[in-house]
Amino acid sequence: MGMSVTISAAAEQDSEQIFRLQYLCFQSEAALYGNYRIDPLVQSLDSVRGEVASDCVFVARLGEEVVGSVRGHVTEDGSAAIGKLCVHPRLQGHGIGARLLRAAESALADERGATSFRLFTGHRSEGNLRLYRRVGYQTVGTSKGADGVPMIVLEKPAGAYAATA
Repeated sequence: MGMSVTISAAAEQDSEQIFRLQYLCFQSEAALYGNYRIDPLVQSLDSVRGEVASDCVFVARLGEEVVGSVRGHVTEDGSAAIGKLCVHPRLQGHGIGARLLRAAESALADERGATSFRLFTGHRSEGNLRLYRRVGYQTVGTSKGADGVPMIVLEKPAGAYAATA
């Protein structure tokens, strides 16, 4: 009998598992850009703990194991910045990322008043771009990450979050 993946709000005790998962998951992004100083790989455990305490953070669990995570917070302009979406490599391609996005979007709109959602992904990250476009995000621009990686900026209105999944 298999176990199913559940999505729930993260708790402080999840911080270390999120930190380790993030480090594992973003190795492929770092390799894609030849840059192992990207933010998810250099973020400290204390910083992750701070985000879990203050931001809207969701995890995907398989039993007790955290196998996915996403974070978001509402910015001054009322949009929600969503980031660091990751799913354990062995479970990618099963809709967990879309489910995590849906949970974060729902909470950010319903509980924190977000009027739109914004996220960034590397310009070579085709799998990420496919997911984001499939769940309603549209490219609105480009930017350069603090680490120098060219990024694609995607957005969608908060009313569209119901379509994600």
